[in-house]
Amino acid sequence: MHPPSVFFAAAILAVFGAKGAPAQPAFGAQGADRAPDRLQQWLVPSPDPATAAHAVLFRPSGDGPFPLAVIAHASTQNVLRRAQMPQPVYRALAAWLVARGFAVLVPERPGHGATGGKYLEDQGGCDEADYARSGRATADEIAAAVGLLRKQPFIRPDGIVVVGHSAGAWGALALAGEDPKDIAAIIAFAPGRGGHANDLPNRICAAHTLVAAAGEFGRGARVKVTWLVAANDSYFSPAFSRQLADAFRSTGGKADFRVLPAHGSEGHWLAETEGGVKLAGPELDGALKPRSARPASKR
Repeated sequence: MHPPSVFFAAAILAVFGAKGAPAQPAFGAQGADRAPDRLQQWLVPSPDPATAAHAVLFRPSGDGPFPLAVIAHASTQNVLRRAQMPQPVYRALAAWLVARGFAVLVPERPGHGATGGKYLEDQGGCDEADYARSGRATADEIAAAVGLLRKQPFIRPDGIVVVGHSAGAWGALALAGEDPKDIAAIIAFAPGRGGHANDLPNRICAAHTLVAAAGEFGRGARVKVTWLVAANDSYFSPAFSRQLADAFRSTGGKADFRVLPAHGSEGHWLAETEGGVKLAGPELDGALKPRSARPASKR
């Protein structure tokens, strides 16, 4: 067995990288696709030029062009937990979207797992958390990945759907506030940051600051958000999530807020399970039905 110091060094290396590391491989597919759902490893851009983000792409059969859905994963402020995170896949959610004709990209953002690099979306300490900045950083990471995929011949460059979970959903709210022209719909599973403060359920770092940031994201937002939270979410309870949604809507944001039934022992992870996706299915279908087919933007 390796001594603990070896594992600690490996984790730090994964997060911060190493000088003299080989040049990043070219963006794009990193091998052939395979079952299920044509799963394929990709490298996509990030806002940090030194960091290529690992990603998983799923596709329906055929040549397309397919509408694109991007799934933005959850996160943690804990540096070692981030370094040890497995690559996010959201297999059940991706399969649900592929069955409805979408190509699905799940990018791993910088500062996590195999992607490593700088943690661009760091919110800072609990008392001085900057949730607006961290959300916008996550939005930039989502947009960087979308920028490459929408140029692929098998992808429709318009009508993109962003599905976010937790911190990823928080970034999706920030993206709505930037009024992106090619994003047709946003689905946010329990958006927020700072939940489980000090690893305690129903404790949120600087909750008032999080509510204020939700209001900032709603200002000028034109993309409708379907906001979903499970009844037994102990990171962002339905009552607190409603406060966030109300703040987002109070400044002009459009959000359809829904509380889903309790799922498992912790509803915050509903988006990651087959049963949870099935539970959310009617709300997901409702979010996608009015999906706009905006004219394709000039590249």
